[in-house]
Formats: sequence, structure tokens, C-alpha cells
Amino acid sequence: MSDQPILTLDHVTKRFGPITVVDDVTVNVHRGRIQVLLGENGAGKSTLINMAAGVHEPSSGQIIVDGHPTRIPDTKASEALGIATIHQELQLVSSLSVAENILMGRLPQRFGLVDKREMYRLATEALTTVGLHVDPHMPAGALGIARQQLVEIAKALSLKARLLILDEPTASLTKHEIEHLFGLISQLRSEGVGMVFISHHLDEIASIGDSVTVIRDGKFVAEVPATTPEPELVRLMVGRSIDEQFPRRATPPQEPLLSVQGLTRKGTFTDVSFEVRAGEVLGIAGLVGAGRTEVVRAIAGADPYDTGTVTVQGKPLPKGRIGAAIAAGVGLVPEDRKAVGLVLGASVEDNLGYATLMSSARYGLVDRRGQAKRANLVAKRLAIRMRGLGQRVGALSGGNQQKVVLGRWISAGSKVLILDEPTRGVDVGAKVEIYQLMNEITAAGGAVVMVSSELPEVLGMSDRILVMSDGRVAGVLAAADADQHTVMSLAVKEVEPDRV
Repeated sequence: MSDQPILTLDHVTKRFGPITVVDDVTVNVHRGRIQVLLGENGAGKSTLINMAAGVHEPSSGQIIVDGHPTRIPDTKASEALGIATIHQELQLVSSLSVAENILMGRLPQRFGLVDKREMYRLATEALTTVGLHVDPHMPAGALGIARQQLVEIAKALSLKARLLILDEPTASLTKHEIEHLFGLISQLRSEGVGMVFISHHLDEIASIGDSVTVIRDGKFVAEVPATTPEPELVRLMVGRSIDEQFPRRATPPQEPLLSVQGLTRKGTFTDVSFEVRAGEVLGIAGLVGAGRTEVVRAIAGADPYDTGTVTVQGKPLPKGRIGAAIAAGVGLVPEDRKAVGLVLGASVEDNLGYATLMSSARYGLVDRRGQAKRANLVAKRLAIRMRGLGQRVGALSGGNQQKVVLGRWISAGSKVLILDEPTRGVDVGAKVEIYQLMNEITAAGGAVVMVSSELPEVLGMSDRILVMSDGRVAGVLAAADADQHTVMSLAVKEVEPDRV
């Protein structure tokens, strides 16, 4: 196997107007090796890989493929060079079928028409490779986020690429799905495929990577072995050590802020009841499909339910009315920030202000000055990395987009903040900032409901843990008495209606 890299990003710089996003960075990718790219949200990782993917061309420096300087003007040119990219933000067209998404731009043809039989055969083959058993005829938008992510991976693998770029591929996957993906990655590595791997899960790096390129604020910091201890990786990445991974500051619980009684939606969740008190973080755990997201969306008025009641500060909350939930002080940070949490084409300022448009209006007119002032204060408080409040929110990194969604509810003064997968795709430094924000909310007399698939996060940041299984409450545990085994035992058990 030759030592010559498949790909070199050679002293590349990328500027957008006066802003330098990547500054003189070099990354080498070799055959049969996995190069991990590590950095905080907004450090320039996605911009770097987008140069190889044909999304952006470097402002200076060069791209070298197989030892030859090469221009990659668009995604077609990248694919023609054998480069396949799985982006952090899903690239699927929700209205098209799973098969059409997998083979988009290269649909098999027969007599000048799409050969649908061959299309579905090839799609089924690709889906089987990633262990996803779904009907390739169904619309991609009908799948959950985790399954959409697997469709993206199947699409990339179907290209038979010699260089695979994976940007946060495990962010939405279960432990079993991650293990399966890592098995595929190991197999591809043994076949000589080179890979760039981006992940904020530091525990994944040693198990899957060969070496790590660390960048900070768009600049190269170091290249180190993948076996480098996690504390040292954190120090290189954020420029400081982080002493506590889960800095929960417990606050004595007070009066109930949120009460949910007998919440039921046929076929989705049944008889869900719980309370959350002021000063408390309630974690909600369970397997994918257990009904966690559906329950919190129903509480926030985003989805309907059949029976049951939701009470906020002692007052019944009308069902299916988002505006009423906002007015009552309930804020929801959704699981999929891109699809339902943000207006990607609108500015940072507008996105931060959507929850206060009505409440701050004067004589039916938007309070532009007040909105701008509140947005500026929240953006500074959350350290949102941006070119300015007028920047399009879709141009921010994933972690900074998440901060914007959080900031919207901070600006609105929400008393009950519901966080659905709040740190998905967020680096370790930003995670701690989000955890500190949760502490501030509870210390000020608010309450937090946090849905998370990361058990260490649930155990580390919750005061109590509600475990769901198959749409029902399987049990409620004090975090001090819980461990991963206890939570998982409840998550996989069948719950009888009269046992809860």
C-alpha cells in the first residue's frame, strides 16, 4: 500500500467576504486509514470537508488527489474522483422515495426510461449493507431521523467510493446501529478505502480512528494519534481543560411547574403521567421509537393527543395549540433543528425572536428595536459564533444553530424548557455550555425536561429519570439511584397497563 495520500488539502484557506473560516490548514488522507477531524462547532471542520466534496473551492492553497493538483468545482466532480460525503445535515429529499434518494443523479435506465425494478434492487442491496430493513418505495420523509441517517450512509456506500467523508454519522444512531456502522467502516478500511471521520463523541475516536487532526478557530492546532487521552483532546480542541463533563448543580425542588396526567394518543403513547417541579431536571430515557419525542411534542402543543391533561403552573394547557404553550411559558427545542426548529433562510436575529413576536408587538406591529436588543443579548450570552445577527442561520455550524434554538426560548423567558436531544451534533465545549444553561434555568426557578439517547448525559444531568418503553412509562428513578443497566432494563421491558 503506497504512502502517497489519496487526498491532501494543502495549506487551504477559505474566506467568505471579509471572514476567514479556514486559515492555512493541511490534512492528509491515506488509503486504508481513518483521519479524524476534531474541533469545536464553528472551528471550520465542515468547511474543510466541503472543499473535498465540491461544495466550496479554496480561496488559496490547493487540493491534491493522487499526487496531482486537482480542482473540484462541484459535487459531481468530487464523486467522479471517488469521493463520497455524508454530511451532518441530512441531504435527503423527503418527498422522494428511499430508493430515489439513494440513487439520485444516477438512476438506472432502460430504453431511455428509469428502470424501476433495477432501481429498487440496487436500493435494497444498499439498505441491506447498512442493516436497514425498510420499504425502498416509501417516502424518505416518513422515516425518523435515525433511519434517514442510515439512508444517507447507504447512499454514500452505494457509490463504491475510495474515499469516504463522514460528518457526524453516529449523531442519530442507536448503540446497536453504531456498532454495525463501525463494522462496515472497519471492513472498508481493510479494503483500502480512506476516510475522514468527524465526531463529537470522543469515546468513538480511539475505537475507530488512526490519527486526529485538531483545528481551532479555523487554524491547524496539532495532529496526534487516535489513542491520545480524551482530556488532552479536549484541551487541544477548546484551548482549555474541562474538569466536569456533566456539571449538574442540584437545586432543591419546589412547587410543580408541569403536570402531565394520563396523556394518550392511540398507537403512539398511552397513559403517560409525570410531574416536574421548579428547580428540577427530569430526564426522559428509552429506546428509539419508545414515544419520547411524541410525548414532549404533544405537551408543547406541536402534536395532538386523544385524552389526558397538561397543566402548567396549575393552569390547564389547551391541547394542540403551540401559541398557548408559549404563552404559558413552555418552550420546545426539537429533535430535528433543521426541519422544524429553524427557518434556515432567515437571519439569526429573526430566528431568535420568533417566540416573542406576538408578545412584544406594539399596536399589532413588530417591535424591531426590542427584538434586535433581545437577540443581541442572547447571542452574546450563548456565545453564538456568527458574522452578525443578520447572517442567515442556515450558514451557521450545527452547534451554533442549536444555540439559536435554545436562545429563542431564553429570550422568551420560558419557565418549562423541553429539550429533545439537546446536544446532538454538538462539541464537548458547547455541551458544557448547554448544561450550564440548564443549571441557570433551574437555579432561577424554572424546570427542564430533557429527552436524550445518551445515557451518560441522562444520568449526569438529571435529578430524576423517567424511562419509556413502547409508548408507556416503564418507571421513574432518582438519578442518584440509577445506572445504565437499571435504565436499560426498564427501557426494554414490556409494560402492562396496570403496572404503571
